[in-house]
Amino acid sequence: MAKITIVVGHPHHGSYCQALGEAYWRGAQAGGHEAKLFVLADMAFDAILREGYHRLQPLEPDLVSAREAFLACEHVVFVFPLWCGDMPAIMKGFIERIMQPDLLTVHAAGGQGDWKIYKGKSARVIMTMGMPGWFYRWYFGAHALKLIKRNILHFTGIKPVHATIHGMVEAVSDDTRKEWLREVEALGHAAR
Repeated sequence: MAKITIVVGHPHHGSYCQALGEAYWRGAQAGGHEAKLFVLADMAFDAILREGYHRLQPLEPDLVSAREAFLACEHVVFVFPLWCGDMPAIMKGFIERIMQPDLLTVHAAGGQGDWKIYKGKSARVIMTMGMPGWFYRWYFGAHALKLIKRNILHFTGIKPVHATIHGMVEAVSDDTRKEWLREVEALGHAAR
């Protein structure tokens, strides 16, 4: 049994990203895993890291519980849409806010400490987008995926990181969307 934290980084409640996050959560529960789901659209927090890495920015209650779940989990799942070539600001802000206390500690040591502060965790990134997934990977080089995978997750010790990309979300049939939900639910069941 794995401990899993699922974060839906879409700012709108009831989005398809939320449906994907809920499908992963259902699958994880059915697989006997301990899974916690955080829908950022339903949480109250400041997504701006106002203190940077100079001073600790106190976490709001919703972020305290999300950070506790993140620290305790073995597997983390990030679900978000591709907007303006990247993750939505609420998702990036969430990541910066929950990681800030740990990154501040390393930063305070002059960067000499071990940046791999989350070793032992694995991750899955589930992205939705309006363009075809193959085109995003080929033409754009999957830059937002590389950002979260290499520059955030791998940098802090989270490996392996697997990705699921669903393109043309607005154009596909309801049957295709339902099939993607079943696939994501199966990933949750297997904690992958």
